[in-house]
Amino acid sequence: MPRRPALPAPAPEAERPKLHKVLAQAGLGSRLEMEKLIAEGGVRVNGEVAHVGQRVSAHDRISVHGQPLRLRAAPPPVRVIAYHKPVGEVVTHSDPQNRPTVFRTLPRLTQGKWLSVGRLDLNTEGLLLITNSGELANRLMHPRFGLEREYAARVLGALDEAEQQRLLEGVRLDDGPARFERIEAEKGGDGANQWYRVTIAEGRNREVRRIFEAVGRAVSRLIRIRYGAMTLPRGLRRGHWMELGTRELAALAAAAGMSAAELNPAAASAAPRQRRNADRSSKAGPRPAQPSRRNAGRNASGPLPPAPARPRGKPRGSQRS
Repeated sequence: MPRRPALPAPAPEAERPKLHKVLAQAGLGSRLEMEKLIAEGGVRVNGEVAHVGQRVSAHDRISVHGQPLRLRAAPPPVRVIAYHKPVGEVVTHSDPQNRPTVFRTLPRLTQGKWLSVGRLDLNTEGLLLITNSGELANRLMHPRFGLEREYAARVLGALDEAEQQRLLEGVRLDDGPARFERIEAEKGGDGANQWYRVTIAEGRNREVRRIFEAVGRAVSRLIRIRYGAMTLPRGLRRGHWMELGTRELAALAAAAGMSAAELNPAAASAAPRQRRNADRSSKAGPRPAQPSRRNAGRNASGPLPPAPARPRGKPRGSQRS
């Protein structure tokens, strides 16, 4: 009886990532969104409907809604934009009511799409992080990392000590208990209005407004001023954006447990080759350092530059008040 040819050994699990992670790394959405897409039957692998938790290799043929998906050997470098969202814009790629969206002025991507890190409702302004990495977006939003969101809230009337204590200890909302991690009154105010700076550790829908409403206080204006390690850049006007530089991006990713190799897999894989080339050329003597074009216009004295290194999302003349 002829002997059957030996079958190739299956690839190790580390070399066969889960499908929803591959799709997220390609910039098609967050991991949760990709799991939902797979569960709805929108993804096929080698012509068959995929299932949640399925692992794939580089040789598998993947299609999304019938369109073949070409995956690079490594995902593109992670990019993050800090956008100063104004009141009146919605955080969606397409709106049935044809309202302006936060994505309309962003630079075009050659692969994937821009993803928002959480949302801000129509009447809330301030810092909105937008990235091309579904993996980073998922980590920044995941409760496991507990990244703080800080807001400036204008409230009708000053809170007494009992009300502040309730907000810190926790109140009951329709979707479960919620509380502020910190609350601090700001100086000044407009008539009967009082400004407060508050911090939460999660990002449920309209959470800050609902927490205040639980003690009978209405929020007339709400501005997000910080998300994790990233604060709203000083001087960044409403409706404008700036792209984070290497240092700011690394600090933001580190807070979400993401390594430098995960931020830029192509650069990480090229590091050994670069070291070998450096060893070969060491006999030629040191070369003069060359300035970095990417960060040439950045101010290294603070956590963020006062002006963006890349063009703004809108021309100066289009700024709204």
